Amino acid sequence: MTLLIVGATGTLGRQVTRRALDEGYEVRCLVRGFKKAAFLKEWGAELVKGDLRDPESITAALKGVTAVIDAATTRPTDSLSISQVDWEGKVSLIQAAKAANVERFIFFSILDAEKYPDVPLMQIKSCTEAFLAESGLNYTILRPCGFLQGLIGQYAIPILERQSVWVMGDTSPLAYMDTQDIAKFAVRSLKIPETANQSFPVVGSRAWGAYEIIRLCERLSGQEAKVSRMPIGLLRAVRRIARFFQWGWNLSDRLAFTEVIATGKPLQASMDRTYEVFEIEPKEITTLEAYMQEYFNRIMKKLRELDYEKEKAKAKKKTPFKKQS
Repeated sequence: MTLLIVGATGTLGRQVTRRALDEGYEVRCLVRGFKKAAFLKEWGAELVKGDLRDPESITAALKGVTAVIDAATTRPTDSLSISQVDWEGKVSLIQAAKAANVERFIFFSILDAEKYPDVPLMQIKSCTEAFLAESGLNYTILRPCGFLQGLIGQYAIPILERQSVWVMGDTSPLAYMDTQDIAKFAVRSLKIPETANQSFPVVGSRAWGAYEIIRLCERLSGQEAKVSRMPIGLLRAVRRIARFFQWGWNLSDRLAFTEVIATGKPLQASMDRTYEVFEIEPKEITTLEAYMQEYFNRIMKKLRELDYEKEKAKAKKKTPFKKQS
């Protein structure tokens, strides 16, 4: 089976690529530039240059492909808009996959996307789900809601560096999951016929609020967090201002996602059916506590080693050299 992975350089896409290669699949990655994706080639993936805005490049990339795993999405700093990539690009990809007689199409959406039609990214994800379901392709839709990897930059590093941790009031708790585990579900779905034409949540064992994560990081690091509250009104104002400038459209659409987490409603779902169908045990999935524990263990060990080397260097500098007779 040959897989085409779209969005392979992203936080989730690279884990999907790694997992698929480890399980022996022939992996082809659609990339906009070879330089940024060089590490994928080193892992053993084939790189093909293409762009979701260029249907011809998609058609070429799909030659000989058995299945597609789509993990692409826009970043807040991208020059391309959410509409261009997450809607127009995905429509082109799905249509091309259908024309190429691709056997399976795995799509990453967002949990509860259909409940937020006024949030651009959520609306587009929901519409893409519907378009894929009506395309005639054999599909599987996976719905995560947050990545554990994002918590490092958001909470762990600021606390270690004694910088402010920004919290937006009483935000919605999220059931974060490790991208490596999400990748496990994506690749496993290719082998399980029961996952065809179905949608599944892929979320952590429970939802965590911002202050719960901060307290955990404080305990694991032994340091007190400097918490700063960011008013939701300020983010809304920034969003409105960004809409006045073309360069700010994508940022504005991304900021609209704050309306989701500002509701205070937990983003979580039961994983019982997902675990049963995918034949994966809950104990195989990394918990938030275990993930943060491992991170802080590694970092604190490294900091102790650096402190030891500094003290050793100081002691050596203070020790006078003995004259040889």
